[in-house]
Amino acid sequence: MSHCWIRFPLQLSLAGLVGLAQAAPLTFNAALDQAENHAPVLAAQRAQIGVAQFAAMPAGALPDPKLFVGIDNYPVSGSMRGSLTQDFMTMQKVGVMQEIPNADKRRARVEAAAAEVAVAEAQNRVARLKVRSEVALAWLNRYTLERKLTLFDALGRESRLLATAVRAQIASGRAQPADAVMPKQEAAQLADRHDDLVRDLAKANAELRRLIGPAADEPLAGEPPTFNLVTASLRQHLPQHPEIAAFGAAVHKAEAEVSEAVAMKKPDWGVEFAYQKRGAQFGDMVSLQFTFDLPLFTRTRQDPNIAAKQQELTRIDAEREAMLRDHASELDSNMADYVALGRQLDRTRQEWLPLAQQKVDLVTASYQAGKADLTAVLAARRELIEQRFKLIELDYQRASSAARLHFAYGENAP
Repeated sequence: MSHCWIRFPLQLSLAGLVGLAQAAPLTFNAALDQAENHAPVLAAQRAQIGVAQFAAMPAGALPDPKLFVGIDNYPVSGSMRGSLTQDFMTMQKVGVMQEIPNADKRRARVEAAAAEVAVAEAQNRVARLKVRSEVALAWLNRYTLERKLTLFDALGRESRLLATAVRAQIASGRAQPADAVMPKQEAAQLADRHDDLVRDLAKANAELRRLIGPAADEPLAGEPPTFNLVTASLRQHLPQHPEIAAFGAAVHKAEAEVSEAVAMKKPDWGVEFAYQKRGAQFGDMVSLQFTFDLPLFTRTRQDPNIAAKQQELTRIDAEREAMLRDHASELDSNMADYVALGRQLDRTRQEWLPLAQQKVDLVTASYQAGKADLTAVLAARRELIEQRFKLIELDYQRASSAARLHFAYGENAP
């Protein structure tokens, strides 16, 4: 009995240690790994690859043979009607038939099946790109919201100091009693803003949970990565973007379908073998025959199908060129945003924020000296608060822009 009581707390302790080991903080890279392993859309794409691979196995095989049974020359009139054995021409037969498509057609079907696998793999890369980009943006969004919420601790302390200073000014007669209300109004406004951020953080957690599952509930850890973005290199590797590279697989599939359509001009053939049993007084027989397709009307049958498949190739090529231009434009636009955001971020950090802080200090000193009213202090303070939030927001926008560029064009570079 004593051993059981010892073992039970030990099991609880081990279970707690396992839980702690599993509840690891969620870094940026850990979130990406979780998406790779748990995103349903990627699991669906992997299954689609499996579907295409299994479907490719029998692509070049011959059709299943056919078994046939029947009766030839069965008498329905005369003295021997209804008999299977009296007339020497009556035969019960059993045989097999095999259809054999021409070699070019079978080869084209193998190529089309292999291209279908390549298409599924290309679609998987596109889905992976989308998921990784979405996870990166969702992680950055939550990280930014948590940074904004941490500001409220400092803002709360500053609000309390301001309220104390206002009470001192009122007590000394250098301020009106109504001034005591203004810090409370500002505190209420900040509380509303805090609630908005808490709401947005809950939505950000929900979005991250949609992408990576329960791991989204873990606390964030680490800093956002720094991406090395070089415009010339990104442009050079633009054709490696998964959405553009996917057209290569689509072209191979369309080319295989053109080859199959051309092979329809060549005849397929088949072979039949039958064993024919007659009455006991007659000998049994066997028969062998060959069948051949006769593609005589190619102008109205095969040629239009070939033309349709060739037009499909033209469509794919045009769509690829259109998407290439779209991505080139998107790349240039995103790079322009990234550069502009970097400059604005530096300006906010080096100029706007210090100036706003300086203004608050000067106006506060004037207020304490009785040379400025509280309205000016609160206005300057709001400007400083906005610059603090702006700094975090610009940092988020620049990091998001860098993530979009990296995952779309940088990560796929050879």
